[in-house]
This record gives sequence, structure tokens and C-alpha cells, in this order.
Amino acid sequence: MWQAWGATLRHVRTGGPKGNERLTATAAVVVLLLLALEGATILFIRPLLSLHMFVGVMLIPPLVVKLGSTGYRFARYYTGDPAYRGKGPPWLFMRLIAPALLAATTAVIGSGVYLLATGQRAGIWIGVHKTSFVVWLALASVHVVVYVWRLPSLVLDRRVPGFALRVGLVAVAVVAGLWIADETALHDRFT
Repeated sequence: MWQAWGATLRHVRTGGPKGNERLTATAAVVVLLLLALEGATILFIRPLLSLHMFVGVMLIPPLVVKLGSTGYRFARYYTGDPAYRGKGPPWLFMRLIAPALLAATTAVIGSGVYLLATGQRAGIWIGVHKTSFVVWLALASVHVVVYVWRLPSLVLDRRVPGFALRVGLVAVAVVAGLWIADETALHDRFT
């Protein structure tokens, strides 16, 4: 009985599967905006390397929120939560590419962090970073094309409980990303 009451309270506070979907979408908008900026730096990487690294680090906390919310949905669905089971699984094709997209995301971010931490500008890790980026770009492009059309209605929907909590969590991730990127002094390190 207490477990059911706790689940009901959690649903009222966070919006359950609908709230989770909106949290994922809200984080996705921030990630997409930062990725657009990151992509612009690639076009002129030499003069914009510091900005590229700054934005790359800044991306990590919002990306963690997005991956965390999708991971939470995955866990709730596959552990048999009735609300998440009722919502149904993502499209089969998207479930099939998800592990490769997660691996490519981890590889591109992880190799970027490694390059930043070691100060390397040449060698095998640059190759790993570039190769994982190409794989990531292909998979992420499919992901974006499938889901981007849903973002405006999901992000702006205030009817589902937990709107302020979702926006607050994503805002904290953005501020944390700014702080971490600034604390690593990326803007001064390679200039």
C-alpha cells in the first residue's frame, strides 16, 4: 500500500511517463542548441579550438540529464512499471540504434575530455575523437530527424505536473556546465 501511495505521489510531483518525456525533450533542446554551436566551431576549428572545448565541456551536464531521463524510462519500462509499460516502448528501429548512439556519444565526449585533460593536439586520440564524431553524427542525425518535430509541443506543455522541476533541473545542468567549463579555464588554456 505504501509503495503504491509513493508511486502516486511521485507521479503527481513529476508527471510520470509524460513528465519524463518532457524532461527528455527539454534537455534535448538545450543539447541541440549547444551542439549547433559546437558544430559551428568545427568549421573553423583552429581559431575556435578554445570555444570548441568550452562548449564541449558545457554539453556534459545537459547531456547527462537527457541520458539519465531516457535511461530512467528504459529502466521503468523494462522493470514492468505499469505507467511506463502503458506508454509503450519507443519505435523498434530507435531501440536498435540506441546502444550504438550511446556508445558513440560516450566515445566522442570521453575522447574529447581525454584530449582536454592531456593537452594532446595530435596522435591516436585525435583520430578516435574524429572517428567517433563521424559515427555519432550519423546516428544522432537519425535520432534528431525522428524526434525533433515533437520538441516544441513537449517542451512548452505546462499541463503535465512537474514543469518547474523539469525546467529547473535543465537550468541547473546548464549552469553546472558553464561553471565546469569556466573552472577548467578552457578559454585561457590554449590561447
